[in-house]
Amino acid sequence: MAAPSGKMKQRGRNKDNAKRAKRKISILIQERVEYVDYKDVNLLRRFASDRAKIRARRVTGNDQQQQRAIALAIKNAREMALLPYTSRVTTQRSSRSGERGGRGEGRGRRPEAETELTEVPEGTEVEAVETEFEEEEEQ
Repeated sequence: MAAPSGKMKQRGRNKDNAKRAKRKISILIQERVEYVDYKDVNLLRRFASDRAKIRARRVTGNDQQQQRAIALAIKNAREMALLPYTSRVTTQRSSRSGERGGRGEGRGRRPEAETELTEVPEGTEVEAVETEFEEEEEQ
């Protein structure tokens, strides 16, 4: 067989991964939890993000069996309406017009200089009609 070339990387001897050697310890091991109950909402919330997504194993430090138990318990708790499927996160928008490529400009509001003109045949009477948009501006 051919000898391995110098270009191939060896997994165990990568110096870049030296900082990643320390493994995270699971919350379940720290608190000596033997059984993950779907009714224990306080424990399950620690394994969900602020947007109610189940956190990954690499983030929580769980092993495969623990992660499966946590995921199943969270899904059961969601089904029983103990945990939300999603959490609404609101963000504040600034009122600067130049932000985001000018997207905020013109949406939902008409510029005051712009008016709609329609052709009317001669000899027809026309009444001025106020729209809801104009009434909102006056108030």
